[in-house]
Amino acid sequence: MLKKLRIKFIVLNMATVAVVLTVVFAAICVVNHRQSVATVDGALNQAIAQASEHQGRQMGKDALGEGQPDGEQPAPDGVAAPPTIGGRERSGEQVIPVALFSMSSDGDMTALGRFNTASISQDVLEQAGEQLVGADEGFGSLSDLGLFYMKRQSGGVMYLAFADMGSASGWRVLAATLAVVEVAALAVFLVISLFFSRWALRPVARAWTQQRRFVADASHDLKTPLTVILANTSIALEHPERSVASQSQWLESTQHEAEAMQGLVGDLITLAKMDEEEAAAQSGAARLALEEVDLSDVIEGEVLQFESVAFERGVKLGSQVEPGIKLRGNEQRLRRLAGTLIDNACKYVDDGGAVDVALSRVGKQAKLEVRNTGAPISPEDLPHVFDRFYRADKARTGGVGGHGLGLAIARAIAEEHGGALTASSTQAEGTAFTATLPLK
Repeated sequence: MLKKLRIKFIVLNMATVAVVLTVVFAAICVVNHRQSVATVDGALNQAIAQASEHQGRQMGKDALGEGQPDGEQPAPDGVAAPPTIGGRERSGEQVIPVALFSMSSDGDMTALGRFNTASISQDVLEQAGEQLVGADEGFGSLSDLGLFYMKRQSGGVMYLAFADMGSASGWRVLAATLAVVEVAALAVFLVISLFFSRWALRPVARAWTQQRRFVADASHDLKTPLTVILANTSIALEHPERSVASQSQWLESTQHEAEAMQGLVGDLITLAKMDEEEAAAQSGAARLALEEVDLSDVIEGEVLQFESVAFERGVKLGSQVEPGIKLRGNEQRLRRLAGTLIDNACKYVDDGGAVDVALSRVGKQAKLEVRNTGAPISPEDLPHVFDRFYRADKARTGGVGGHGLGLAIARAIAEEHGGALTASSTQAEGTAFTATLPLK
């Protein structure tokens, strides 16, 4: 399942990036093409404008008797020639070769040589003339001939300016370049996606592993008491003539196993309820009802509850509780937090060891520390002791029962009160669970 999920994650990411890059690069090519066409349009307009201007000056000179025979003659030495239309590159501008003609009313075209920076073969020119003789003025293209054109009348003369459509084909080179860039970018992103897919799915993989472990553990924990209950029931039914008193050992065993099952179900219900409360709080709904709680009284009461348990196990249970520590919280949940930590310490203490419970005020927080002696939690297990459904190595726990939910519930209680629960474990100092809760 995780492999398929990872593949879907990578495919979705790659498809998204590919679509985004394609759209962006296509937009760049379209803009580049339009700018190139606009540049050609400007060059053709400029050619016609300068030809018309030159024609106007020539007519003025002719009226004064100062005109030269034809614009085709070279300029005298020392006199600058008219500017080339689009054929010479200004600073940073693209060179657009232009062929400029004047058209008579019957469609005959005359080349304006001094303004031409491009030439057109006669057969192409004839075809263009046939198509444009009746065309409207303006900018357009002759795709079959591969030409852009500008038809405009100025100063009583109909001008036709032509430019090769290749002048606006720079977008093709740009598109090819961007295609290579896109392929390279996708290859790099594929490598990144392969790496980040592992990182992104790591919590999912951990949750999946924990769930599978829980299913196995819960199945075992439920299977054993159910087997015992069925066996006890079968034995009791084999002797219906016997009294309840004579069958008490089977009934007591059945009750014990049923209580164990009830504890597991209760833990699951508690976690589900806390998850619902957390989701409701995130959506803006009312949080857990809080009231003023004397945490010192709560801890002292829980310590008293476990004195008999510690005595039976030969464990020394000590406490140092600072009086008068109050906060806003849920008393039942806080009792569950303290009881879980003390019970956990009593379960995993070594024979003849000690459990110490300390409550103190540190700044604006209440600090509850429960410490026990005995074999430390391994470095591999320590980061996971608060994970749901996680149980440490049976070699350390000595096969002590539990469903791996107690500490997860304790941490959830601490967090819903705005605090935190941490753990530390060394051979020299033993194992300590520390809950910090904000004061009232």
